[in-house]
Amino acid sequence: MELTWWQRGVIYQIYPRSFADASGDGVGDLLGMRQHLDHLTWLGVDGLWTSPIYPSPMADFGYDVANYTDVDPVFGSLDDVDALIDAAHRRDLRVLLDWVPNHTSDRHPWFMASRGSRDNPYRDWYVWRDQPNNWRQAFRDAPAWTLDPRTGQYYLHHFLPQQPDLNWNNPAVRSAMHDVLRFWLDRGVDGFRADVIHLIGKDPALLDDPDDRVGSRVGWHHDPLTHGWLREIRTVLDSYDGDRVIVGEVNLSDPHEILSHAAADQLHLAFNFNLLWAPFSATAFRDEIAAIEATADETGTWPTLVLSNHDVSRHRTRYGGDERRARVAALVLLTLRGTPFLYAGEELGLEDAVVPPDRVVDPGGRDPARAPIPWHGGPGHGWGGAPWLPWPPEPSTRNADAQRRDPDSIAALYRRLLRARRAEPALHGGGLELRDTPEGVLAYDRHGATGRRRVLANFADAPVRVPVDGAWTVQVATRRAREGVAFDDVLAATEAVVLTPAG
Repeated sequence: MELTWWQRGVIYQIYPRSFADASGDGVGDLLGMRQHLDHLTWLGVDGLWTSPIYPSPMADFGYDVANYTDVDPVFGSLDDVDALIDAAHRRDLRVLLDWVPNHTSDRHPWFMASRGSRDNPYRDWYVWRDQPNNWRQAFRDAPAWTLDPRTGQYYLHHFLPQQPDLNWNNPAVRSAMHDVLRFWLDRGVDGFRADVIHLIGKDPALLDDPDDRVGSRVGWHHDPLTHGWLREIRTVLDSYDGDRVIVGEVNLSDPHEILSHAAADQLHLAFNFNLLWAPFSATAFRDEIAAIEATADETGTWPTLVLSNHDVSRHRTRYGGDERRARVAALVLLTLRGTPFLYAGEELGLEDAVVPPDRVVDPGGRDPARAPIPWHGGPGHGWGGAPWLPWPPEPSTRNADAQRRDPDSIAALYRRLLRARRAEPALHGGGLELRDTPEGVLAYDRHGATGRRRVLANFADAPVRVPVDGAWTVQVATRRAREGVAFDDVLAATEAVVLTPAG
């Protein structure tokens, strides 16, 4: 079966406030994105996903949407979106927008009308109750309900009080949100990343969570209604040509429950964050890969792969700051079966920034992973004004310009891996077979109709001998000096290689 672009490809996530600032106000913007698209083409990705760019009071930095069909002036305008889409498409890059279907801002006109009176036509667009249940917020140990004194009822918000949950049981809400999708699809976007989409289906009974699950993500209701709403969403996307795609953030712990949202008539993809949460260990990575493979085979779904994003500490930081570990993880990520998502800056080996208390702005404590991208080593690092957050460590040397000029950099490694993945069907679409290895080593074969590759990754801090059958040549390695020569059965400490059969 021929693979779609999003199965063959790799998608690059941009956090717009932190990617590139063209206006000089210290906040990234759409023109800055457009000016740096050539970095993405140099790298070799197939598409970009940008976190929210909609008008917002920024209580949750764009995930509190005040208007789904416009652009916040801090980022630019609708014309700037059109120009970005056009420039990306001319470079054969697809564009995905972040869509926030579960909740709006409390400044959205829908909610402002809803809270006006109990009999307002928009009242039932949100979830109002006389008495709250025991659900808790995501960002703090506090109830997920706020009393609105004007009408004497409580409204539901799984996140901040400034982010009231929509009532997807109301057909008018579903119709309005479908129109939002059409608005952007008509402008040429290639798809969406859907924020916490598993939460849109809410049992009208709003039962309490069990005592042992109060406040846990597992305890957040997972209602079968969601699947019906996803089928309606999929129908909207399928009415457009060009392989439009939707990938969902489904923040549940059971991989089978996650992938139940990615059936043939629901989401195309659902994020699996297990590799992201795995410690740097061959055993942990092997276990997670085996589970991802087994679940994908059982459910007939396509895996997603991710090491970092805007919500968690960068993986190099999580691995103790060791760039060698970040390189090994990158080689594994980009040689697995599935669709990898890269978070802007991971290709530079960035670590979390140190954010002093007087510069903390995010209610969820995620500022360190959202530090701005340094584009060159000179003053301002390619930004027109002082950035909204502090720089990550070593911006004078760990920046895009320096990394692109250094053939031994981690960015150059990402580029080589992406080229190899694109060129070899066994890597972007073939099967995966885990292999037995010495302790501390992860190994697997990727095999397709036209070829085979073997991946060996030493997670240990000491060299290890890994005998292989037959003769193999190193195609890509975390240490570039090893590439193009015969594999000698030895992996250095914290090293990984992609092997191709010799001859």
